[in-house]
Amino acid sequence: MELKEAKDRFIHTWGTLATQWGINRTMSQIHALLLLATKALNADEIMEELQISRGNVNMNLRDLMSWGLIYKQLLPGERKEYFIAEKDIWKVARQIARERRRREIAPILDTMEEIKKNLPADNEENKELLKIIGDISTVAGFADNTIEMVIKSEESWLKTNFLKLFK
Repeated sequence: MELKEAKDRFIHTWGTLATQWGINRTMSQIHALLLLATKALNADEIMEELQISRGNVNMNLRDLMSWGLIYKQLLPGERKEYFIAEKDIWKVARQIARERRRREIAPILDTMEEIKKNLPADNEENKELLKIIGDISTVAGFADNTIEMVIKSEESWLKTNFLKLFK
């Protein structure tokens, strides 16, 4: 396999996989390209490599920066903005977990708490709804605590405990 083919396969696969994490395909393909890049890339280089529009590149670069997965890099004498990806995959995994927690788990927990606080348990229907809300809160709370442990953990702790799951 040639290097170009290997890179293309990785970019395609990362793009497909990341959609399972709540990241759009183009955003993840740009992320994959920047992960593989040996130097910072500008928007024109990303457009050319992935054959996507400038608007699509710019929008997804902003999103990747908001996720904390890429950074701007200023190059001396250059007017264009260049971008680099965080190369430590453990940091990337923790950052994705942090963002998914903020975007997905926190709103569920907030909504469940608001419902529990404001819905009186004064009839059977309300009691049944509150039971379901309580169960969802328990599951979401477990997910939240698990993600918190992943975010705060070190690579060695993650590897050790992850491998225990498969023994």
